[in-house]
Amino acid sequence: MKHIAFYAAILVLLVLAQSHVSMAVTCAPTQLAPCASAISSSSPPSTLCCTKLQQQKPCLCKYIKNPSLRNYVTSPNAKKVARICRVAVPKC
Repeated sequence: MKHIAFYAAILVLLVLAQSHVSMAVTCAPTQLAPCASAISSSSPPSTLCCTKLQQQKPCLCKYIKNPSLRNYVTSPNAKKVARICRVAVPKC
């Protein structure tokens, strides 16, 4: 009986570890392409833009630290889009 409980616990841990791995984010600024029109104009962000912004949230500091991308993430319009999408722009 102890062996069954032990193997069941191992199985649960493996399933949890696998689910965590499958949720890993690949940082790719191109994933934010659906937000381009909202950032470059006064149009509201689309649902897809907000979804992508939420997914890329763990990557925002990386983008902010990149001189080529910084202005796209920290511009007033980008901050407005983030606010509408309820994504906090981090201070890195």
